[in-house]
Amino acid sequence: MRELRPQMSPDEILEKFKIGNERFLDGKPLYRDYLVDVGRTALGQTPHAIVLGCIDSRKPAEVIFDKGLGDIFNARVAGNFVNTDILGSMEFACKVSGSKLILVMGHSDCGAVKAAVDDVRLGNITSMLANLRPAVASVTATRGKATSEDRAFVADVAKENVLLNTDRILQDSPIIAEMVSKKEVKIVGCMYDLTTGVVDFYD
Repeated sequence: MRELRPQMSPDEILEKFKIGNERFLDGKPLYRDYLVDVGRTALGQTPHAIVLGCIDSRKPAEVIFDKGLGDIFNARVAGNFVNTDILGSMEFACKVSGSKLILVMGHSDCGAVKAAVDDVRLGNITSMLANLRPAVASVTATRGKATSEDRAFVADVAKENVLLNTDRILQDSPIIAEMVSKKEVKIVGCMYDLTTGVVDFYD
């Protein structure tokens, strides 16, 4: 797929991600020799997308989307939120390295989201969870206060967090906003279901 990237549009790359998730679900991933990939990518990389995801160990993006070494940039932080460092990484991926797709991927039953819903206070986790509280506040405003025992509430907060962060990328990165306006880059939110392996895209 790397060789095709210059000719592919952001929408076509997104479609490749959807097809990759379908292969994952069907149990029919493409055959890859990772040692060959190591040699092929040793002198450079041209990933076609950057995926912002949670650190949760059950959702490695390369596996979920059936990608190989060098195919995607991975930015991971508990709760899949955007900050200055993540934005800088996205700008590098898109403006410097030519990636055309930004995926913001949340997931079901997210521990960070649950902790934010319950207003957990613990060391550096406290300041980290502050990045998720806008989503909690937004859902609370429409549904009322709840705890992490309310699975539907947690799911709504996880989705809202994805949507808020896709918006924040445009608001806080003029570089990416310009590329999006020129249709050079597309930003898409999505949600991974830990129980089924399905990725729902918000495009």
